Amino acid sequence: MKIEIILSLICLIAFCACIDRNAGAEKSSLAPEETTFNTLIWSSEFDQDGPLDSTQWFMQSFIPNGRGWFNNEVQHYTDRSDNAFVKDGHLHLVAKKEIYTAQGQTKQYTSARLNSKFAFTYGRVEVRAKLPGGKGVWPAIWTLGKNINEKGAYWQRQGHGTTGWPSCGEMDIMEHWGSKPNIIQSATHTPYKHGDQADLGNQIIPTALSDFHVYSLDWNKDYLSFGVDGKEHYRYHPKNKNARTWPYDHDHYLLLNIAILPIISDTFESCEMLVDYVRVYQ
Repeated sequence: MKIEIILSLICLIAFCACIDRNAGAEKSSLAPEETTFNTLIWSSEFDQDGPLDSTQWFMQSFIPNGRGWFNNEVQHYTDRSDNAFVKDGHLHLVAKKEIYTAQGQTKQYTSARLNSKFAFTYGRVEVRAKLPGGKGVWPAIWTLGKNINEKGAYWQRQGHGTTGWPSCGEMDIMEHWGSKPNIIQSATHTPYKHGDQADLGNQIIPTALSDFHVYSLDWNKDYLSFGVDGKEHYRYHPKNKNARTWPYDHDHYLLLNIAILPIISDTFESCEMLVDYVRVYQ
């Protein structure tokens, strides 16, 4: 009798252990483990007044198609310190109204488009910035795949340009349209969905134009999480990851820019995005 009781207890314990193991496996498949990135691996602190640090940033100015930039943008991106410089502990990224001729094209506006000379796979990006506003003004903080074949981009010039957009992948950490004040948008562009059909999310930041805020991206092998000041507003987590839905398993680099759209206000003279720091953690 005692032997039967002992055998029954052993079977019960084994059955419970099996249930626990199965429950744990089911939980891990449904809820990927959150990744914490807390080791700083690259940063731009903008502590030294003067020109932009050319060891960290490249001022992209070559017009890819020889006529104008994408999205019907009407500015010239220049490599001048007039459009990007460091002062009082901040990067000043400046867009202005001025007649400027370069590469055989004369335009009425200038701005800057910065490429980071640092590329990485997975991590947390934090950019503390104060944004410009006004109709037709379009500041952005974002990434592109290091393998993009865009003529004149920093990594393309280094021999990495093998893949077109959107197959290279794009992660928009922050976009702000002056015609939609204080609405901060984040988006992903992939072969599956891109352009006007891109996956996206947003939140309202009432003081985006008057105060500094931290715009962030958490990127791991399972998902992308976008937020402002620690509050997530968009998560990209496709069920099926393949080349069409997940071009996010290779190096990306950072971009900072202000684009000018054709609907720019007649009274526009200049604006600037102030950046306190750019930091990448793994």
